[in-house]
Amino acid sequence: MQSLDEQINTIERALGECMIEHALVIVRPWLNELGLDNPYEDAYRTIRARYHDLFVKWLNVDEPGMADELGKLTGDTYQLVDALYADLRLKRGLSPRMHGFSPDSPQSVIQYFSNCIRMTPEDFQWLRSAMNAENTGMALLAITALTRNLRECFSQDAILTLIDGFDSSNDIVADQCLANVMTLLIHYDIRMDFFPQIQDAFAAALNEMNDGANHAVEVLCALVKSSKANWLEEYATGERAMMDLPVEMQKLINATGIKNDLTTFYNWVPKSEAEYMSGLVAILPQTGLYDILIRGNDVYERALTITYLTIGNRDLMWDFPKVGEEWYVNILRRGANEPADYINYGHCMLLQGDRMMAMEFYRQARQMYKTAKEFYNVFRPDRRVLIEHGVPVEFVYMLEDNLLN
Repeated sequence: MQSLDEQINTIERALGECMIEHALVIVRPWLNELGLDNPYEDAYRTIRARYHDLFVKWLNVDEPGMADELGKLTGDTYQLVDALYADLRLKRGLSPRMHGFSPDSPQSVIQYFSNCIRMTPEDFQWLRSAMNAENTGMALLAITALTRNLRECFSQDAILTLIDGFDSSNDIVADQCLANVMTLLIHYDIRMDFFPQIQDAFAAALNEMNDGANHAVEVLCALVKSSKANWLEEYATGERAMMDLPVEMQKLINATGIKNDLTTFYNWVPKSEAEYMSGLVAILPQTGLYDILIRGNDVYERALTITYLTIGNRDLMWDFPKVGEEWYVNILRRGANEPADYINYGHCMLLQGDRMMAMEFYRQARQMYKTAKEFYNVFRPDRRVLIEHGVPVEFVYMLEDNLLN
């Protein structure tokens, strides 16, 4: 039998493909476990009946708008599953039952917004007020904690509250809300199609900002860079002084009001956070957020590609080899280069059709390795990507033959 985590992951995949019946079969035992007096039976039966009627209708006639109706029904099913999942976690003791928090205590705010999965309208109203208070330290702690909570327990109301924070009177709070909402949009990319209210609110909030799209791309690039940064760790462990941190990080630390207790804050953030952010960076180019903010805009595509290369990630280089070429030209001009830099420069030239230049830089890389095996260990993993981007298979193998010696 699947664990609860495995079940919810299966449901996410099923609903991503609008396989509503598959999700309902999994949650039926959840309803039984919650007891006969659970408040979800009517919603469950209604969704099942609506899905059956829609399925029968689809077999008999192809009416316009049926796909939209299926999408809305899928969104309703997501919300039922989210509510059931929250109650089941409480019943099994997987999430604590929270009974408010002390707004003057950093530990209390962190604890509450990290763990509470049944937040009240009053909680969101407090957060909206805190975002515009004179001292926004508590709001920053709550925003960070809430975002981590939402990664496990989705809440449309909570995300809409964070979107409201885009117009905070405090720029640090506004940017933190923007960064965290974009993180959640990437995290929940598959299900976002079924929550148009979030998409509309996000688009409207950007439109109301001065130069909103451009600023969002800047924040997104900073978010990508943060996946490789360890400033918080270095400061909390005493390896780097406050004055040596980036200005943005200094502002954030000072704004939280916990400068003298940052080690506690650091220890609260799991060390797996860096792996999580790296995972988001890896899937970003395939997400709806990328389509909304980046795709088709030459300036934004260039900025994000350079950001990816800055952190050592080549995912976007393959689609924008001209930008990659410019990047590696600058790298090679600085001297003391690695053989992989020559290989990557060769890839960029090959993708642009300049086979002779590509071969020249591959040869330089080959000469820097002691053996052909060392060279091919680096080069061969890229063969598939080169072929997928239009380089003929026969040329790739001919190229390898020529570089054997």
